Amino acid sequence: MSHTAHIPSHRKPRRGASKTAIRSGVAGGVLSTIALAGAAAPAHAEPVTETIEMPTLTSALAGGFAQSADATQQVAVDLELQAQEDAAATKAAKTAKKAKAEADRKAEAKAKAEKAARAEAAQERASRSTERTTLSASGSAAPSSDSSTQATGSAAAVLAFARAQVGDAYVLGSTGPDSWDCSSLVQAAYRQIGVDLPRTSQPQSTSGTQVSLDNLQPGDILYWGGAGSAYHVGIYSGGGKFIGAQNSGTGVVEKTLDWDPPTGAVRLL
Repeated sequence: MSHTAHIPSHRKPRRGASKTAIRSGVAGGVLSTIALAGAAAPAHAEPVTETIEMPTLTSALAGGFAQSADATQQVAVDLELQAQEDAAATKAAKTAKKAKAEADRKAEAKAKAEKAARAEAAQERASRSTERTTLSASGSAAPSSDSSTQATGSAAAVLAFARAQVGDAYVLGSTGPDSWDCSSLVQAAYRQIGVDLPRTSQPQSTSGTQVSLDNLQPGDILYWGGAGSAYHVGIYSGGGKFIGAQNSGTGVVEKTLDWDPPTGAVRLL
């Protein structure tokens, strides 16, 4: 026996060739798989879970910011519209207040004018009454071939109606009973005797026979302007006077012809 027979050997027992080949193949496959995975994955790649979740979080936050911006912009638009509406309402209120003040001023001026006209008419009636009383007491009268006191029949009825309206207001287009314009008063006076005259002064100035201003009779229609184009009419009341709805300042009055000389006259009676 050799003196080394009992010394154990430090060499590893040799593996069989088949086992060695199998292990080498497995190890190579594993290393290849790891190499391929490393090549496919980007450097410093985030974990799959983080790579999937980050876009979702970013999109949600962006949508929230967009909604917040839209809401802020809508609030600004609403505030601007409200400010515009408030300004328009304030302006409308000021305009309405100004219009009301102007309307009140005009109404007050009109009322004063009508009051003054009525006072003037009342003063004239009182003056005429005083004159008649004086003349009656003295037993004399002014000579006149066409005095209103001599008007009879249809002319007297026309003049009675017209004279009863003295003191009423003048309003363009009005037809009574408390306000008139010139032609409506003439038309209404003649309607009392069944004569239906046109409504306006132009045709009224040609509704009868043209007569001279030197040959007037009570009840004749006086006109101002041309025959057929007259702009004003009245009724001759006798004694060198006429009755007419003159203007908004005087209303219905009885005046002398020289106060506002007419242009011509027509006779229907």
